[in-house]
Amino acid sequence: MATGGARVTASTSEDAQRPAFLELFFDLVYVAALLGLATKLGDKMSWASIGQTMTLLLAFTMIWALTAWAGNRFDPTQPLIQPLVLGVMAASLLLAAAIPDAYGDRSLLFAITYVTIHLTSSFYYGVIERHGPSATRGRRVFFWESIAGVGWIVGALLGGTSQGVLWATAVGIEYLGAAFGWPVPRAGRSRSQEWRLIGERISERYRQFVIIALGVSLFVTGKAFGETKTQRIDQAWAVLVVFTITVLMWRIYIYRAGELMTIAMFRSANLHRIGHLAAAVHVVIVAGIVITAGTCQLVIEHPLGRTPPHWIPALLGGPALFLLGRGLLDYVVFGRVSRSRLVGLVLLAAVVPTTPLIPPIAITIIDLVILALIATANLLSTRKHPREPNPPVLGDPS
Repeated sequence: MATGGARVTASTSEDAQRPAFLELFFDLVYVAALLGLATKLGDKMSWASIGQTMTLLLAFTMIWALTAWAGNRFDPTQPLIQPLVLGVMAASLLLAAAIPDAYGDRSLLFAITYVTIHLTSSFYYGVIERHGPSATRGRRVFFWESIAGVGWIVGALLGGTSQGVLWATAVGIEYLGAAFGWPVPRAGRSRSQEWRLIGERISERYRQFVIIALGVSLFVTGKAFGETKTQRIDQAWAVLVVFTITVLMWRIYIYRAGELMTIAMFRSANLHRIGHLAAAVHVVIVAGIVITAGTCQLVIEHPLGRTPPHWIPALLGGPALFLLGRGLLDYVVFGRVSRSRLVGLVLLAAVVPTTPLIPPIAITIIDLVILALIATANLLSTRKHPREPNPPVLGDPS
């Protein structure tokens, strides 16, 4: 497509349906970002810290998702696209570095950098495709991010409780805009051609994001044990337990919905809707993994003794969020939710009254047992009743 003398090639070849090397390189920054979020949560576990971590995670995920979706519209190997991706990558690294003090001395740096990423990216895509679908999409995102940007900047200037409220509101505005198709006055909602989702590419990008989160969990586990001064036997057992939980999360995610997601998207009558729903589902899954990774550090450092009350939401909430997201992924791929996910959530809720009486390692072992039972149930159920992808019908194709 011609764009003012330059040429931007959309992904059309078989190779272009797979993520480009630049996109994999881009993901390395998000290893640092998720690691920073998990470490921040583990260093200071509290209700406020959980809320802050989730707000920042949603912010990073929005940048990642918009960049991943842009890879479906434009060929990331093209000279006009690479500077923007590398620029977003550099700015995202700055955001990752600011995470420890994002609600402190570096709040304004974080807010300005974050808003600049969104406004610059949406404007840039509109410039290189002046009259095409991407220009329309860019204007939509620019409109919503301009509104949310006020909350980010003002929140950073005010600080304290106001910052937490305004930043959470701002990120909520962004996700509200995405959920309703980035509607703007007189133009309505976005259309599928503005995003040009390619099932194979976008499903692979979602899987890669989950792998990043799982890798962060493993890194936090090794780092936490390596930094303990005593390295007692109970801490070694804690390492084994949290490692096994990470393995089970990988197994539950990939079997079988994670494996069949590409086929489900290919069969969907509305790839635009199913792709955006899958994106939301993966935000929930990654949030569960990141919260669980943050608790790994706590359990390894303090496996025994009574469990502080403010640890309990993360110790049980991380696996619960993961199972919730994984149940929704079943719906995306198979059009139904597996009963084992619901049973797992009920079992985790049933554990809550006993948690103040048992040590952190015991709660983590309970998480492990519940996840192991779900993984086993998945295996037996699939072997007895093999399922084929059957994505839900989500409105009329647009």
